[in-house]
Amino acid sequence: MASMLTKNPMTFSSDRSILARRKKKKRSSSSKNQNQNNIINHNNISNNNNNNRDSNITEWNSQSQQQVYSYKLLKALHQAQTSSSAPKGDRAVRKVADRVLAIAAKGRSRWSRAILTNRLKLKFIKRLSQRQKIAASPTIRLPKKPRASMLKPRMKYLPAFQKKARVLSHIVPGCREQPLPVVLEEATDYIAALEMQIRAMSALADLLSGASTSNAPHDQLG
Repeated sequence: MASMLTKNPMTFSSDRSILARRKKKKRSSSSKNQNQNNIINHNNISNNNNNNRDSNITEWNSQSQQQVYSYKLLKALHQAQTSSSAPKGDRAVRKVADRVLAIAAKGRSRWSRAILTNRLKLKFIKRLSQRQKIAASPTIRLPKKPRASMLKPRMKYLPAFQKKARVLSHIVPGCREQPLPVVLEEATDYIAALEMQIRAMSALADLLSGASTSNAPHDQLG
């Protein structure tokens, strides 16, 4: 007992330093393992996103997806033509084609969700304006002043690369406030979908023009 009490204090300090080193080593090893796990998880997530993007692009390039889109587009155009309240003209056809394209994307992309959400917003605004017209009394309204665009002054002082990125974010639906990696990923999928849309609409136009020319002699004979 006396030997324990009379133990050199230098040995206590050395023991404490050894324990402190061991704790420090454990903490550093655990933090290193945590960082490695975070890096592995980040790489797995990025790889999964890249695989999903590649699979989406491959699906847009497939013939089966083009056939499904063509069938849905013909059905939607027929419903729009038979409906008396639906708008007519080239812009109406374009809206129907974009809406069917967004439906074909099945909500997996930001641009497709933006197109469908924007359509619902326009419907709600149209109904609300019709109700306001019915409820409001006829009054003289002054012409609205054109709003000054806030995009041009901001883009005037941006570098060329940021200007192109800003323009691209305004072209792709639903990407105005998104960072550049998201914009590039959405633009890649959106371009592949638009290419499929062009192929499908060109094939439908050729098919319909061929059907009309084949029916023309029968019409003349009749």
